[in-house]
Amino acid sequence: MIINFRRLFITLSFSLSLLSAPVMAEEKKLAYLVSDIRIPFWNIMWKGIHQRATELGYRVTLFSAKNNTKKEIENTVEAITQSVDGLILSPTNSSAAVTVLKLAKKADVPVVISDIGTQAGRFVSYIESDNKQGAYQLGKILARDLKQRGLENGTVGIIAIPQRRANGKARTEGFLRALGEEQIRAADIRQQKTFSYKETFDFTRDLIQENPDLVAVWLQGSDRYQGALDAINVQGKKGQIRLICFDAEPEFIDMIRQDSLVGAGMQQPFLMGERAVVSMHQHLSGQPVSRHQKLEVLAVSSGNLTSLLPIIQRNVLGFDTTAAVMLESGVLSSDIKR
Repeated sequence: MIINFRRLFITLSFSLSLLSAPVMAEEKKLAYLVSDIRIPFWNIMWKGIHQRATELGYRVTLFSAKNNTKKEIENTVEAITQSVDGLILSPTNSSAAVTVLKLAKKADVPVVISDIGTQAGRFVSYIESDNKQGAYQLGKILARDLKQRGLENGTVGIIAIPQRRANGKARTEGFLRALGEEQIRAADIRQQKTFSYKETFDFTRDLIQENPDLVAVWLQGSDRYQGALDAINVQGKKGQIRLICFDAEPEFIDMIRQDSLVGAGMQQPFLMGERAVVSMHQHLSGQPVSRHQKLEVLAVSSGNLTSLLPIIQRNVLGFDTTAAVMLESGVLSSDIKR
């Protein structure tokens, strides 16, 4: 038998190279469970999550519950069956989060909660905005505006996010404390359910009709602000009833400058998303993580808008970033589950 030593040498060399080559690391996967990606706040948070996850070498998939708790549970089960390394959760509400955390615990999947909060359960870290302090500062801004206009004897109506949410309760408490200190009375409070234009319009109209002394409306959200403004105009109260909001839309910058909006309590969703991913990465890497992280809410008015603008552009509105994950015209990335 004739042995081809050259061919044997090549074969052995190739085999040894395979044995000595480093094993490729399995792809690390995260899932983001969000209440409703159609709401701009969560969309911006998703941008922060996606960008930082990509930078750290994770593939992240988005599951939107469309504000439906049943869908949220289905999304949780689907994400877990995909063998993700960790879950980032922005739940539909604080009570529904308990069920999600139970499912994750059973599957031994770590969870970082980014906003809203939970009533109970095991999680790595809870990242929240300082809703109470931000709403308190916002109440002070409104009180100052009303007094400058001689409207301090009127009442303020509140269109609130659901008060079963921990963040909703904190916003209301902080805002009412500020009004109380300034001896300004609150009128009625209405809680949002559908977060629709019509709901916001109807709530604002009803507050105006039922409270003749109404001088301001506080909307505890941002994306349906036009419903409130339109109701004020239809009721013939333009210039007489002031609007102040929580959260932010890009047009708020010009609206505050033009004085059509008193101010806004701007959370920093892009930064929150980044912080959530970093916290999960630290946990998966065996590093200690703070269980409770609280980020500042920017209480923005015409007096401080210019100085805060760079922070607003990035951390609040998600501009000037490299993440190409904006959800527009119903077109979603391949990593997104409806």
